[in-house]
Amino acid sequence: MPDWGWIVLVVAVVFGASKLPDIARNLGRSSGEFKKGLKEGNEGEADPMAAPPPASGVDPTAAAPPMSATPDSDQRRPEAPSA
Repeated sequence: MPDWGWIVLVVAVVFGASKLPDIARNLGRSSGEFKKGLKEGNEGEADPMAAPPPASGVDPTAAAPPMSATPDSDQRRPEAPSA
């Protein structure tokens, strides 16, 4: 007997033969709802690059200035005198 056959047999014993049609119907409905949700979610994302720029006025493609690994000498805090 194939593996799926054992699974069906165990499910039939656990849930009973009268519940199997309800379980199959509910699985089919939930699968249909899932596929419908995926289709609706993908409709608005046909071309993500065609989205308008953000309203903040900041260009997201502009490069930021390079950061140095250590601060410049004029930006360092002076050391506190020892007492």
